[in-house]
This record gives sequence, structure tokens and C-alpha cells, in this order.
Amino acid sequence: MSFPATSLRSTVLPQSSMLSTAALAAGGVLFLAAMAQIAIPVPGSPVPVTGQTLGVLLIGTTYGSGLGLATFATYLLAGIAGAPVFAEASFGVEKITGATGGYLIGMMVATYLLGLLAKRRLDQRFLTSLPSMLFGTLIIFSFGLLWLHHFTGKDWAWTIAAGLTPFIVGEAIKIAIAGTSLPILWRLVNPAKR
Repeated sequence: MSFPATSLRSTVLPQSSMLSTAALAAGGVLFLAAMAQIAIPVPGSPVPVTGQTLGVLLIGTTYGSGLGLATFATYLLAGIAGAPVFAEASFGVEKITGATGGYLIGMMVATYLLGLLAKRRLDQRFLTSLPSMLFGTLIIFSFGLLWLHHFTGKDWAWTIAAGLTPFIVGEAIKIAIAGTSLPILWRLVNPAKR
């Protein structure tokens, strides 16, 4: 399987073999699992604050749409199969069908779309990288809030209070981290882009 050379990953490793691609996917799954373990429960909400969304922003843009999507899909399949990769070392299909399922599906969609934006080189400049990260975060929370509202049957005021408000500051920090680190990495690997 080969992926187009438009991502940071393909620029750093232009000659990828099936083995190196599988290793990158496995490394991405481990990275996402580790970021998911940075979890802070939110009182009154079934959704914890995690580092997972930062992992999605970084994997989607650095891996590109194809490998990013394959990596996140593998992460979900590993969790469904019983690997303790979700927040608080949890696992199982109920994480996809339960209250947090919309966020996980949103993360998979965001991973793919961020890869497409990276293909247009929007992760290479500060002025375009930050809005790209904001877009990815909006995708995650749109899916998450719609599913949380549907799953719990609660009103929208509760859904926003439990599924969005406690996350705003943390997500702004993650957007800033991803949106500034990627252009810096591009300048390091491709000095001609300065």
C-alpha cells in the first residue's frame, strides 16, 4: 500500500515499504492510545477530557489522509477487539456505540480531512495551520455533540454543558500546540519553505 508524498511523513520518509508503513501505523496507534490515557473525568459528563484530540490533529496532518485514516481505523478496531486503548484503559464496542462514540467517529473523520488539508500544504504555514486544526476540532465536536445529544436524550443545554464547555480551554491549547508545531517542523525538514 502506498500513500501520496504530500504529508510530513512522506517528506521525511519518501521511500516507504509495506513494513515501514505498518510500523508507522502501529506507532500511531500506540501514540493515540497513550494520548487517550491522559484523561480527566468531567463531573456530570460521560465524556472525559483527554489528550486524544491532540493525537488526532498530529496524526491526521503528519501522516496524510490515507495512512492517517488507516491508523485511526486500526486504533478503533484494536479497542473494539479488547486492547485497552481508549480513555482510562477501557475497550469494547460499547465505547463506539455509547456516549463517547460520536467523538471517536468524529476523530476518524477529522483525521482523514486533516490529511486532505495537509495535501494542500495547509499545515506548513502558521496562517493556515491554526485554522486547519480548528476545523479538525470542530469536526470532532460536531460528531460528538450530535451523538451525545441523541444517545442521552438530554436537551441541548445539557449536551453543550457536558460535551463542549469543559473542553474549550484544553482544545484551544491543543490547537495552538498542533497549529504552531507543524509549521516549525516543516521549516526544519524543508528549509527552502522558510
